[in-house]
Amino acid sequence: MTQTAARKADAGLREGVMSGPELAAQAIASIAPSAVIAFTAASIFLGAGSGTIFAFLLATIVILCVGYIVSMFARQHASAGSLYTYVAKGLGPTGAFAAGVALLIGSWGIAAGSLGGAVSYASDLLQLFGVPATGTVWLVALAVVIGGLATFFTIRGIRISARISLVLELLSVFIILVLLIAALVWLGPEAWDPTQFSFEGVPFQGVAAGMVLGILGFVGFSSADALGREARNPHTAIPRAIMWSAVAVGVLYVFAAYTQIAVLGDELGEVASPLQAINDRIGMPVWFAPVLVFGVAASFFAVVVAPLNVVGRILYVMGKEGVVAERFGRTHETHLTPHRVLLIAGPAAIALDVILLISGTHPMDIVVWVDTYATYGYMVAYALVAVAGVVYTRRRGMRSGMITVTAVVAVVAMAYVFFANVWPIPAFPINVLPYLFAATMLLAFIRFWWLRAKRPEVLQRIGNTHTDMLEGVG
Repeated sequence: MTQTAARKADAGLREGVMSGPELAAQAIASIAPSAVIAFTAASIFLGAGSGTIFAFLLATIVILCVGYIVSMFARQHASAGSLYTYVAKGLGPTGAFAAGVALLIGSWGIAAGSLGGAVSYASDLLQLFGVPATGTVWLVALAVVIGGLATFFTIRGIRISARISLVLELLSVFIILVLLIAALVWLGPEAWDPTQFSFEGVPFQGVAAGMVLGILGFVGFSSADALGREARNPHTAIPRAIMWSAVAVGVLYVFAAYTQIAVLGDELGEVASPLQAINDRIGMPVWFAPVLVFGVAASFFAVVVAPLNVVGRILYVMGKEGVVAERFGRTHETHLTPHRVLLIAGPAAIALDVILLISGTHPMDIVVWVDTYATYGYMVAYALVAVAGVVYTRRRGMRSGMITVTAVVAVVAMAYVFFANVWPIPAFPINVLPYLFAATMLLAFIRFWWLRAKRPEVLQRIGNTHTDMLEGVG
């Protein structure tokens, strides 16, 4: 087949259709702040106590350091390959392949894990309306329906999936903000809690450990960089979406943590659901409870959709470059989305959740287990892009002082996050997840070593597929 015929075989990704808010929606939906707020502050409080907001502040600073480096690359190179393409510019094919596989593990894992959260809260919501949505059959049915809808929206088009994510996440955040603001009003003068801004008695080891959980609450924040083809003015819009979404979510986390501590105090570390505990404590109307549960369920659904978009676009670029099968480097003729990838990634996420549910796993345990596995992927990808940023800027003679500083912060933080997740050795099955991640990476590298031996020309193409080189229509 000639190169011309090969180019005509692919309709390409849709060009320049994503606005700034839609890019921000992709980034924020991947973070799923509402879902994080529902649980993370309570977990951090167990070790950090009144220093919980400092843990979130430190986590925000680390994430902004990573975002600064990613934004530098995004201003230079607009691509659907995300960190996979960026790392290629500094660390070559080997680093790029490692970053791409790690990011695929992270994105797909977050989607699959969050599907468990969506199932859990959808079940709770139906029960509030009198539907007995309990038991394995119900949970499996919810996983299939919710996962199927998420896959459908990602195939149907990037704009519809981004807008659905935007609407659901904004609605979810609005619902939670209404609750938190109502709680501060209910507290009256006691809403001001100066002890949370004092270092006196703050367990710094607990704050450092809490920072780990805080960082995990941001994973996926840079996902807008996978929309280089589909974004309007990608060289400026994508960096803005990445940085401002991280800042906005960081502020939201600090505010939510402050309010939860102010209202619940020491009980924050004891209650199963802090937001519902606040709802009961301040006496919100009866109708607000199902609205709150719907908000968290919507957030989980949004974070199933957004990472699947990233998976689709990274494998699309890999297909273009020959790293994976060429058929994955083609898009749907009408919807202009990488449907072949999504028709595998979406059902695979559903299948994993169904298997775990049938084995008796609680849906929220799926969130913890699979998201933890995914987080290792994000940590590796973030560390690699930080190192690649230093190499890239120095090689091109660009100002590298701030890049170097932020890279050191990012790499040290990611190394600390990894260490904190493996030592002290956690309980089963969390303790085996690092080895499962390493095994996945090793299996993927069998493909890389085969390419290096049999098709070395493919390695030269890694990282060279950018917006202006992709086929497609506007």
